[in-house]
Amino acid sequence: MSAKTLERTLGTSYHVAWMMLQRFRVAMVNSERTKLTGTVEVDETFVGGEEHGGKRGRGTGKDIVVIAVEIKEGRGFGRTRMRHIPDASGTSLIPFIQDSISSDATLVTDGWRGYNKVVNCGYTREIQNLSDSDDFAHVLMPGVHRVASLLKRWILGTHQGSVSGRHLQAYLEEYTFRFNRRNSRSRGLVFKRLIEHSLLTNPTTQADIVGGYWSNDDDEEYF
Repeated sequence: MSAKTLERTLGTSYHVAWMMLQRFRVAMVNSERTKLTGTVEVDETFVGGEEHGGKRGRGTGKDIVVIAVEIKEGRGFGRTRMRHIPDASGTSLIPFIQDSISSDATLVTDGWRGYNKVVNCGYTREIQNLSDSDDFAHVLMPGVHRVASLLKRWILGTHQGSVSGRHLQAYLEEYTFRFNRRNSRSRGLVFKRLIEHSLLTNPTTQADIVGGYWSNDDDEEYF
């Protein structure tokens, strides 16, 4: 739920409700989680903001989110990882891939040059040239486009699209936590995992959160 809904539900102030949710989002990240394996689709999407000068795609002024999704043959999609990045250059994309995906995985990407150096990092790369195909992007790379669509729908529906770039990573972590446990048969077990993470997470101050918990954090273990 949104902070506004939690405010009404608990009868507390908006500030208290927002801080509660942000602390839970920090706790949703397990620093010991394993990297994605197998065949993994990787692509960027754009969240929020306004288009400037009619630009679309990588040239817009929107917030850029890179998404990686495990593709399970015959079983749909596996786990996902997401990161809010400043641009779509290799300088931003390669560290995310190395932090999130096992080096023996096969990466499926489009032809964007930002991914060119992944082979130098030990990855096998399969390129889907979207511009050379008659198929739509969501057909050639269904995993990342499905996750991106669901993410945007959640942000728009639950949070009315009002997620600032400074705090976007926190919302991405919440969505990742939920998505990766979507097949759990026990809602109580998901809640138990969150409580366990909360007990293991270092104290989080208001100052940590207000400035954007991950916005200027150089510690990559959280991602």
